Amino acid sequence: MGKSKDATAATPAKAPPSLKKQNSSAGPSSQQRTINSFFTKAPASSTPNSSSGGLKANGTSNAANAMAKTNGSLKKPAFKKSAVKNPTPVPSSDAMGPPSSQENENGGIPKEVKNALPSPMTPAKKIVEQVMNGSALALGSSPSRKAKKVVSYAESDNDDDDDDAFDPAGISQKRRARKSAIPEESEEEDAFVGLDGAADDDDGRRSRTIQEHRRLIPLDEMDDFIVDDDSDAPSKPSKKRKRPTSTAASRKRPNIAPPTPFKDDNENDEDMDMEIPEASTAQQWKYDPENTEPLKPRSANIPKAPSSAKKVKEKACKSEPEKRYTWLANLQDLDRNPIGHPDYDPRTVYIPPNAFANFSPFEKQYWEIKQKFFDTIVFFKKGKFYELYENDATIGHQFFDLKLTDRVNMRMVGVPEMSLDHWANQFVAKGFKIARVDQCESALGKEMREADGKNKKGGKTPSKADKIIRRELACVLTGGTLVEGSMLQDDMATFCVAIKESTVDDLPAFGVAFVDTATGQFFLSEFVDDVDLTKFETFVAQTRPQELLLEKSCISTKAMRILKNNTNPTTIWNHFKPAKEFWTADVTRRELDCSGYFLTNGEGSDEVWPEVLEEARKKDLLMSAMGALTQYLRTLKLERNLLSQGNFTWYNPIQKGTTLVLDGQTLINLEVFSNTFDGGQDGTLFTLLNRCVTPFGKRMFRQWVCHPLADADRINERLDAVDMLNADRGVSDQFISSMARMPDLERLISRIHAGVCKPEDFVRVLDGFEQIEYTMSLLSAYGGGNGIVDRLISAMPNLSEPLKWWKTAFDRSKARDFKLLVPERGIEEEFDESQDHIEEVEAALQSHLNKVRKQLGGNSSKITFKNIGKEVYQLEVPASIKVPKDWQMMSSASGYKRYYNVELKKLIRQLQEGQETHGQIVKQVAGRFYARFDKDYTTWLQAVKVIAQLDCLISLAAASAALGEPSCRPQFVESERSVVEFEELRHPCMLPNVTDFIPNDVKLGGDAPNINLLTGANAAGKSTILRMTCVAVIMAQIGCYVPCVSATLTPVDRIMSRLGANDNIFAAQSTFFVELSETKKILSEATPRSLVILDELGRGTSSYDGVAVAQAVLHHVASHIGCTGFFATHYHSLATEFHGHPEIAPKRMQIHVDEDNRRVTFLYKLEAGVAEGSFGMHCAAMCGIPSKVIDRAEVAAREWEHTSRLKESLEKARSGCYVPLGVQSDVSWILKDVLDDDEENAVGDRGLEVLMKAIESL
Repeated sequence: MGKSKDATAATPAKAPPSLKKQNSSAGPSSQQRTINSFFTKAPASSTPNSSSGGLKANGTSNAANAMAKTNGSLKKPAFKKSAVKNPTPVPSSDAMGPPSSQENENGGIPKEVKNALPSPMTPAKKIVEQVMNGSALALGSSPSRKAKKVVSYAESDNDDDDDDAFDPAGISQKRRARKSAIPEESEEEDAFVGLDGAADDDDGRRSRTIQEHRRLIPLDEMDDFIVDDDSDAPSKPSKKRKRPTSTAASRKRPNIAPPTPFKDDNENDEDMDMEIPEASTAQQWKYDPENTEPLKPRSANIPKAPSSAKKVKEKACKSEPEKRYTWLANLQDLDRNPIGHPDYDPRTVYIPPNAFANFSPFEKQYWEIKQKFFDTIVFFKKGKFYELYENDATIGHQFFDLKLTDRVNMRMVGVPEMSLDHWANQFVAKGFKIARVDQCESALGKEMREADGKNKKGGKTPSKADKIIRRELACVLTGGTLVEGSMLQDDMATFCVAIKESTVDDLPAFGVAFVDTATGQFFLSEFVDDVDLTKFETFVAQTRPQELLLEKSCISTKAMRILKNNTNPTTIWNHFKPAKEFWTADVTRRELDCSGYFLTNGEGSDEVWPEVLEEARKKDLLMSAMGALTQYLRTLKLERNLLSQGNFTWYNPIQKGTTLVLDGQTLINLEVFSNTFDGGQDGTLFTLLNRCVTPFGKRMFRQWVCHPLADADRINERLDAVDMLNADRGVSDQFISSMARMPDLERLISRIHAGVCKPEDFVRVLDGFEQIEYTMSLLSAYGGGNGIVDRLISAMPNLSEPLKWWKTAFDRSKARDFKLLVPERGIEEEFDESQDHIEEVEAALQSHLNKVRKQLGGNSSKITFKNIGKEVYQLEVPASIKVPKDWQMMSSASGYKRYYNVELKKLIRQLQEGQETHGQIVKQVAGRFYARFDKDYTTWLQAVKVIAQLDCLISLAAASAALGEPSCRPQFVESERSVVEFEELRHPCMLPNVTDFIPNDVKLGGDAPNINLLTGANAAGKSTILRMTCVAVIMAQIGCYVPCVSATLTPVDRIMSRLGANDNIFAAQSTFFVELSETKKILSEATPRSLVILDELGRGTSSYDGVAVAQAVLHHVASHIGCTGFFATHYHSLATEFHGHPEIAPKRMQIHVDEDNRRVTFLYKLEAGVAEGSFGMHCAAMCGIPSKVIDRAEVAAREWEHTSRLKESLEKARSGCYVPLGVQSDVSWILKDVLDDDEENAVGDRGLEVLMKAIESL
């Protein structure tokens, strides 16, 4: 370091190094002032704001806010605030690296980041503005620096930045290569006081540790911060800091130069200007033969006009990718189809070969993956961060406010590795697909690979492509194919569904294959549907697909409408090209045969399809759908892990004969899984009954609710189990206490099969199965009978044998704490050898330390190893001890210096390579552990299924007990006539919120008529009665108690509903059209064992047509189908028309009417009889309609209301001999059958029986 000299002692031809570029129009040297006097009065040529700019050439030197000089001795930097108020910010003496995605660490939450760049002295926004205006100097350049380095955008050859992805200036490499002395640091936690005047960076982070600054400032640059206390003038001490003379060694430059400013043709002159002190008058004598005007002084605040010859390269984050890449501005898919082409595939993008030729190796690596996943957000692993580039970065910035910056010449945002799951969830929730690209090696592993490759190639240098870290697509995740438990929203299954549609005998036919990727369970279905696609609609309502795979242009309009109307807004739609992506059945069979998914005993063995899949081999529609699903999972890198589990199950959306059929419309109308208010689960039947404690139990219970039983014996078995569990709470309490914290074993064993389970989750799986084994041993004391609980307990496989080996296989505490599977000694020989090698190297390091202590002498206890960042095992030696000359000093602290020597470097390298190899062995050991566990996959899955069924039974018992009083066990009877009878029934879903619910008796069939014709005032509770009856039947046939005094019924085979007035705009269906479509299904599908509810049929059209349709449908349902149910209507003429019908009983909702005040009191009680009217005018008055309007409406109703006049005419006719139209119709059909032998439209035996009873009643 040069000694302090007076400013006048410097050579006149060259400015003192402490001065930066000065204003060429400055006055003579006599006008120079001290800093304090300078701030007292601004120069006349300066603008009022001239003192605020960090880079303005306004006469203020770079030392304006450096340390003050108080005496002649040199001191180490104190880094304390100067006494100057409001100083002009000064640029840092180090080059600013590009911003990094560390700024998005912890999800964008401000946090001090280790090893981050210090805040530049000039605010970042001000610098960017000045650079873009062409007025700034080279950012961060030192005062005496003349040469400018060209910015290199090529990725580093050694790709070391991947280990610390945000060390853009190459600081850690500089530090390792530095051989000069490092200033000593404070020993106490290396505390650092920020430089005064250092402006906050974009994140407002001001404080930095001295460790960060020590990385940034080499020793020879520390001269900038040496404080000389000599006075510049006799009157006042100068605030300017001095630099060494020109004999000082040139300082090291950072690896990455700052952005280059605009330069004009007089660049050399500009560089000369930087050497001219304020006292110089050289610019006044500059000769310009073309200019006769006197040379005016240059203002410090007027930026130079940028030259058209040489311009600054615009930052990637400031320009759209389409401006930099023409092929992004004119998008084409891989087949060169432009947007708008019928075959355009938005999932891919075409990149011209010449564009690839211009890419850096890293860019090429990125775009090779991205071009095949153009509609997917690609998370690209870079060191400890995952980064998004170009358009993906724009999305991350716009949707989630991630910090937008650059990597080389690509715009970029990044998130920390640890928060990947969080951010992936955020993107998936917005409907994006995400791809994860992982590093296949670390930086050290890359070096080892390069060294190995160099030896094999005879010393040849690796190519540029070999010099970057290898990365591969790990997986692609979408909303319908999530596999990680941390990313799944809840415990319910999410399905990815492939649908193949065709026609068989002019009827629509479907092949459906779908998968729950979290558990690896595949479902297969093929069916021929009716023209209304009833089965298909039921399937969609039951599964609620999260992702759809459809054959492009091969799905019918009706099927498409059903899908659009019954799926979530976030459902992902994929349209595949026929044959190429949506495989044919033959291609599917060939691919499944030759891909090795179902090998029996590993490589080379025979391939045996799972039993269910083998049964489906000849079903072409189903195999084509399975092919589309397999192809899609292959692009997501998921198919092998899922298919090889062999978990295939048949799925039938409508299981006639064995279950109570609930079609899609009924599930919606009865609010079984989602309410009609906001689409949520509040107030639904599933929420009421679902009291399962295990995730896999909840998923199975949903299937139980979708498919209630129709066999009385099986229903009674469940009810017996409910009685047993509620009679003795020991089983339930023991089970719930043991299983309440059970992890999702069904999903986790699927992850273990895939070999991607986390060590801590693997421990949870083993603990879970051990808990199951223990719990079942306790529950076995309750077994011994023939009930369903006893059978489930006895069906539990023996888990003690497969679990025995795992009790001593590895250290579970280390797996929990350190997230590593460390096998016990003797389990894994390769692991033991690697561990021994590492311990030997560590012992050699300790031996080396002992040798050094003897060699250096002194107080040996103070010579120790010190780990600083990545430079581990530094020899920390007291500064007073002299060390050999060949030792390399790495860092220092107060009273200590830290060194490496040749032998120590070799040992550390051996240790690092050993640890790198050991890390790979640890992964291999984990893979072998998972493979061994997976050998018993069927045993684990069987145990999970048994626990799930027990959980469902205990849930039914808990739900039954929670109903309160009155509640009862339903009694199922076998009789020729259907019976549905409830005494004092309450709506179960109302019980938690309504304490004064009014119960009602319901009696359908048996000794009573099958159909109740329900009339009553508006809002009297008719729809509640209808829904309540259906929900009670579902509860009874699931195996649950019912909230009533008594319940007697025959098993119902199907519940069919026509409720409310809903149009379907997206399906181009009017309200009346929807009504008739639902009614048509009832007329074609209902049986005598069905329960049918029809609410206000005919309301969507005129009264004439409405009454006619309602009357005809009611007659057909009651006379010819013979099902039980309700027919609610406001057409009171129907009660007169069907008076005396043997299968129709008139019912009404009881009310009290106040005619004077036009008020109706609703009593909500079901009673026999016909309502006096709908009392619409009274309801209008209660709603606040003006009386004048209501009065006029009453007059119009009496004069023109068709049904009222029809009712009067019917009553007059009944005074004579009136034959109902239904009876006349049946008689005419009988006569026609006799005359024309028309068997298709003939009246059946049941119709004849009802007709005879109707005639008798006349």
